[in-house]
Amino acid sequence: MRAIALTMTMLLLAACSSDPHLMNTNSGSSSPDEFSILPTKPLQMPADLNVLPPPTPGGANITDPTPQADAVVALGGNPGQLSAQGIGAADGALIAYASRLGRDPGIRQTTAQEDLKWRSRHSRRALEVLARTNVYYRAYDPMTLDSWSELERWRPTGVQLPAAPPRGMGGNGKVQAPRVVDRVPILSED
Repeated sequence: MRAIALTMTMLLLAACSSDPHLMNTNSGSSSPDEFSILPTKPLQMPADLNVLPPPTPGGANITDPTPQADAVVALGGNPGQLSAQGIGAADGALIAYASRLGRDPGIRQTTAQEDLKWRSRHSRRALEVLARTNVYYRAYDPMTLDSWSELERWRPTGVQLPAAPPRGMGGNGKVQAPRVVDRVPILSED
């Protein structure tokens, strides 16, 4: 009888959770994250010791790991652009056009508050909390664009849809919408 009462109490407490986190990606362990450990760069002797910059306490070091810059270099980009501030020259016209009717400087805070309210109203249910399941897709399903219905809406207008599969790929000559399990990625806790 005690076990039943304890189980019911745990279920009721879990149902009253106000946790707005929809994505349950942590494993619940307090061990260190092995992917956050970065190896340092190898030490190298410079050709001329007089050209070394003066040491800056608390500043960056030549051997400090820079994973973002290393990834940009590996992909053929310019790592100097990572530290660029402001709006780039190529994006100036786009920003000017998008803000031609004015803009709200606090839009990020406003949308963050609205999203927190939405997530609080659509949070995990009791059994989802106990089973540690992901409810992100269920919570945001009303806001999700159905790409297949949009595809069928735009096709008769003659708009070119290069990312759409051509007609007749299905057995009956129509584009078949994927099943839900084909659209939703499965997140693993492992």
